[in-house]
Amino acid sequence: MIEMRRAQLSFGDGLIAEEIGDLREDWMKHADTVLSDEDVVAAVYEALAKRHAKSRSRGRRGAPAEMVLRLLILKHARNWSYEVLEREVRANLVYRDFTRVGAGKTPDAKTMGRWGLAVGPEVIKQIHQRLVTLTQASGLAAGRKMRVDTTVVETNVHYPTDSSLLGDGVRVLIRTMKGIGKIVGKTGAKLCDRGRAVKLRVLDIARAARSRAKQGQERLKRAYDQLLNATSRVVGQAKRFSKEIADGTKRARNVLKQLALEGLREKLDAMVPLVKQVMKQTRARIFRGDTRAEGKILSLFEPSTEIIRKGKAGKPNEFGKMVKLQEAEDQIVIDYEVYDRRPSDSDLLIAAIETHRAMLGRVPHLVAADAAFYSAKNEAAAKAQGVKRVCIPNRSTKSPERKREQKKRWFCNGQKWRTGCEGRISVAKRRHGLNRCRYKGSDGMKRWVGLGVIADNLINMGRVKRKRAAP
Repeated sequence: MIEMRRAQLSFGDGLIAEEIGDLREDWMKHADTVLSDEDVVAAVYEALAKRHAKSRSRGRRGAPAEMVLRLLILKHARNWSYEVLEREVRANLVYRDFTRVGAGKTPDAKTMGRWGLAVGPEVIKQIHQRLVTLTQASGLAAGRKMRVDTTVVETNVHYPTDSSLLGDGVRVLIRTMKGIGKIVGKTGAKLCDRGRAVKLRVLDIARAARSRAKQGQERLKRAYDQLLNATSRVVGQAKRFSKEIADGTKRARNVLKQLALEGLREKLDAMVPLVKQVMKQTRARIFRGDTRAEGKILSLFEPSTEIIRKGKAGKPNEFGKMVKLQEAEDQIVIDYEVYDRRPSDSDLLIAAIETHRAMLGRVPHLVAADAAFYSAKNEAAAKAQGVKRVCIPNRSTKSPERKREQKKRWFCNGQKWRTGCEGRISVAKRRHGLNRCRYKGSDGMKRWVGLGVIADNLINMGRVKRKRAAP
């Protein structure tokens, strides 16, 4: 049975709260007020209640919604894994009090992971919007200024090469077919394990790729041809296994094992098209020189991963998703967005101004962004909406008037304030793990970014309030 909050505190909870009153961090004190808001807790409660039809009224008492939310916030505030979160909360009285675990038993890591899946990206977005509303009501983020920038949050994948992707696909298909064999025995088609041959071909390709000589390139093509041939045979076997499960040739002896067998079949059916796409793009690149194959896959485990080039000298290619972070005063992120397909930065500015007005109830006086957001159309549209000062440089201008405009004091000061976006992105990546997403899938990416932004906002709110309260 799901509850909003714990109905009654124990004697041990009171002792813990009394002992650690002066040990809590400043941001935790201010976060208590925000995370106790009825609308915030209710959003998590509704998400948890949807897992089962009668979660609100039946079953043993589960963890309250307030505890679930605070555990997730603490995890992303510290950039911990669920295993580390469990260990730290068990051992630390301050964390026990903040998360409302108190003197009770700390939930295990797997249970907290299931809670994280239940609290989906839409709920996290709703919590963030409510957080921004509370932030404005407390006197922060007045909305006179706005700055926006984009960054890349990488998916948790290795550097993609055609040979490594083919090796991944073969490994998964063979492992799945071995699992099928353990359930059905020797019935139907037999598995021919080509895993070792594929592994040797991948190593041959790695060695041949280091050579730039003509002989090395010919050896590379031969190795790829052998790798593609072996992969094709494994894909053919996977199709036969799937067909035999579907027509009943391969079947289990009881219902539970049959369900497991159907799950393995679904895994084969999902992986085979991905491996075939990798084979297609490998043939196009190696034998036809075409590096822009349609529907190119960069990871079999995160198929939505994109290759994004942001012009960084140290990391020219990044593999993940484009993310927008939009701030007001006091370093409060008022909006974030994870894009399914990378947009042009210049297409995001007007929508960002409209979001600012919707969230904070006013058009910003100053809008600051880097040169990627500039276009004459954007500047005119921003001023038409009521923005007085559009502080976005045009690097390619030859107009003397425009150059004089960009040297004025207000423009230079606006650009100095804009550079805080770079620092905010750096802190979010370093402190909250936004450099690489550890959750799976598109929804996992949105949950990871959203929780990181919420944790960052709570810490910044505590810092600003402490600074204002100082004598």
